[in-house]
Amino acid sequence: MPETRELTLGEAVREALAEEMRRDPRVFICGEDIAEAGTVYKVLNGLVEEFGAERVLDTPISEAGFTGMAVGAAMTGMRPVVDVMFGDFSTLVMDQMVNQAAKIHYMSGGKWKVPMVMRATLGATRRSAAQHSQSLHAWFCHIPGLKVVLPSTPYDAKGLMKTAIRDDNPVVFFEDKMMYRLKGPVPAEDYTIPFGVADIKRAGTDVTIVATSSMVQVALGAAKLLEQAGISAEVIDPRTVWPLDEKTLVESVKKTSRAIVVDEGYGRYGVTAEIASVIAEGAFFNLEAPVKRMGAMHVPIPFSPPLEDATVPTEQTVFEAATALCG
Repeated sequence: MPETRELTLGEAVREALAEEMRRDPRVFICGEDIAEAGTVYKVLNGLVEEFGAERVLDTPISEAGFTGMAVGAAMTGMRPVVDVMFGDFSTLVMDQMVNQAAKIHYMSGGKWKVPMVMRATLGATRRSAAQHSQSLHAWFCHIPGLKVVLPSTPYDAKGLMKTAIRDDNPVVFFEDKMMYRLKGPVPAEDYTIPFGVADIKRAGTDVTIVATSSMVQVALGAAKLLEQAGISAEVIDPRTVWPLDEKTLVESVKKTSRAIVVDEGYGRYGVTAEIASVIAEGAFFNLEAPVKRMGAMHVPIPFSPPLEDATVPTEQTVFEAATALCG
């Protein structure tokens, strides 16, 4: 029998990184406060002791600088993992990721590859205020040449991180900062999860809830409340927002005839809009109601706890939206 343990999401990410660094000497990690400090969230604790400061590299405070260095390292055969402390700081690496990493394979006629991973966080409700609480993953989905990953469980985090490190393309990997202590079963043996394959976290017949990252747990909580109200909700986690498993989403909504898309990014021009559009086009004649979108409120994330909590979808608000949708 294969061994399965309970790990936190943070432990699953660290285990994936450690196993890939042991497997492939080209893999290294760079970023701010990642060696002795093990990152702000202590996710990388212990890695510098095993692999040394040359492979777990504390950098100066220059996201543009160390991300640019990683692009060059990837082009010359290394497999860097760039640690961007907060997803909000991805504003500082847009040239490196969007104009360099994403374009080099195409502009070189396929001669160059950029096998790198950019790790960043997303998610509000940590009381970190407007510049440290945003979910900006939709920006990277907009760019040809980048893949974008949003795990929602420890199992998915480990399998998707291994796939990301082994991929020959630049991958942006977003971890919700509020989920690092979320526990779940993780096999001890080596495994990967393919990109572009959604996971049906809960089967149902009355309404499809498509949710990303921490919103998957919110959606599962809402599904329990809906069950008590006699409504059967199917919860689907795309796992990668690019590539996107459109087929699984559309087939689910053809079955249930109603859909809600829940994502912690801003609603305007965001992930909810793209997924809702895919569903509306693919399942138009099966829909009993318009596709409902739920994202972060269109305001800077407040520092005030009661205000911050009001800006993102909750189990109760998803439950209420689904109840209204099902009449």
